Amino acid sequence: MRSLLAALAATTCLISAADAATVYPLDRATILVASPFDMKVEFDGVVKPQDVTVTINGEPAEKVLGKAVEFVEKEKGVEASAVIIRAGSIAKPGTYKVEAKAGNDTKTVNWEVFATPATAKAKNVIFFLADGLSVAHRTGARLMSKGMTEGKANGRLTLDDIPPVAFIGTSATNAVATDSANTMSAYMTGHKTAVNAIGVYADRTKDSLDDPRVETIAEALRRTTKKSIGIVSNTEIEDATPAAVVAHTRLRADKADIVGMIFEVKPDVILGGGSAYFLPKTTPGSKRKDEKDYIAMFRDAGYSLATDKTELAATAGTNTGKILGLFNTGNLDTTLDREFLKKGTVAKFPNQPGLVDMTKAALGQLSKNPEGFFLMVEGGNVDKMSHPMDWDRALVDTIEFDKAVGLAVEFAKTHPDTLIVVTGDHTHGVSIIGTIDDDKPGTEMREKVGVYASAGFPNYTDENADGYPDRVDVSRRLAVFSSNFPDYYETFRPKLDGPFEPAVQNEKKEYVANEAYKGVPGAVLRVGNLPRNADTAVHAVDDVVLQAVGPGSEGFRGYMEQSDVYRVLVDAFALSPAQN
Repeated sequence: MRSLLAALAATTCLISAADAATVYPLDRATILVASPFDMKVEFDGVVKPQDVTVTINGEPAEKVLGKAVEFVEKEKGVEASAVIIRAGSIAKPGTYKVEAKAGNDTKTVNWEVFATPATAKAKNVIFFLADGLSVAHRTGARLMSKGMTEGKANGRLTLDDIPPVAFIGTSATNAVATDSANTMSAYMTGHKTAVNAIGVYADRTKDSLDDPRVETIAEALRRTTKKSIGIVSNTEIEDATPAAVVAHTRLRADKADIVGMIFEVKPDVILGGGSAYFLPKTTPGSKRKDEKDYIAMFRDAGYSLATDKTELAATAGTNTGKILGLFNTGNLDTTLDREFLKKGTVAKFPNQPGLVDMTKAALGQLSKNPEGFFLMVEGGNVDKMSHPMDWDRALVDTIEFDKAVGLAVEFAKTHPDTLIVVTGDHTHGVSIIGTIDDDKPGTEMREKVGVYASAGFPNYTDENADGYPDRVDVSRRLAVFSSNFPDYYETFRPKLDGPFEPAVQNEKKEYVANEAYKGVPGAVLRVGNLPRNADTAVHAVDDVVLQAVGPGSEGFRGYMEQSDVYRVLVDAFALSPAQN
């Protein structure tokens, strides 16, 4: 190893060698001072260690990063060499030029290493993310919840009074389009990454768990503070968005491994679905391939377990330690199914808490820590229902998300040292174009779509003043459509029998319109504009809106990359001030 280190610091021999094709972190990466990260150089071909030089600002990389370098002559499954430094860090802020040389070829990237202010602006940060949240979701939620008279809304959502302060670019490192893994990972690490990746730079090897890691915000908090950490979601807790708070994997589908990563960090409050990946494989309903019992492991680590709304309320009243709440083997049911229609898996899990219940419990627990806390709350079903274009379920879940945000706003009134951030991870191609009026003459449902002056106003009601529409199947309802879709039957009606399944596979493994909806009176076949391997609508590339209020919110302004948001969060906490 000593000879290798000497070789890496030496001048390059002039040989015909491969180009240093890729350096991780990538060019223009922003890195928190003292934050551990993996550096990797991937060469295009096989090179010899004595023919390689990797420097940072002219000094050997291992000297700057403070960790030993590993040379891999041939990566597994790849006829090419690599240099890896694990868990290095940079102690001083500044601009760093990285040069990787192999023979006559050089790859150069630049990093910005930043420090935070010396004094914290916020004691607590509550980060709300409605997965897939688009402007139309907000508009639709307001119209359903509050109604409209003579062109003016009859009430306001909580979201309406939190200032929109930035547009956020969501694209991945390998594509303009994006998914929930790389987007939330950028928020939670300050590094952009590839589609499906979480907490890593996606390298070329097949192993999804060996990619170059970057520190997550939960790890940074554990390393530098005594603050509590909370993760709340109405999806599987090991799904992409909640996983990105703690995890490192090239493939978001590594859910069993992600549970292990959650256990390593041990957030103080963990509430959501996905118990199937916590259970040993011999337990009915388990999706693990081993006998690890993470529920037992969390209990042994001092967590109180809650499996329904009643147990969650009990832990909030008596527990003084940590809470693990798992309320469904998969995703929690939507608000529309859980509270009103009793569809989905409600018969199997009849007492699931909603996002409001979980947020209330999390705030009650985390606020006991005098050092403060970081809480991430995801309204994941906004996205889960926007994909199949089940707009009623998506909009009602947006209302519930808004109510959860309302809890944080009330909390901040007595805890003014709290920064509240509300955003989405990506958008959907969704628009509200008017109304659908059953009382219009004719049998063709498309003729009942009202636009411009013929749209009028929807006639949802809220007689019990709970903020939700009493019914979604009113006679004049919102006309909501997606800009992208597979082949499907548009019914122009709410799906009261259960969540919409627009397309199914045929014998050629192509997705075709689901004929279960063909017989609905007035249904129209829409020929898709997506490839035939798409079963639902997909994410849009549009910027997302970020809203924020509280100390530190002034850091969000104008257009920002998703990775820039992390810097505002760690600045608010003053996680890593520059050292003399």
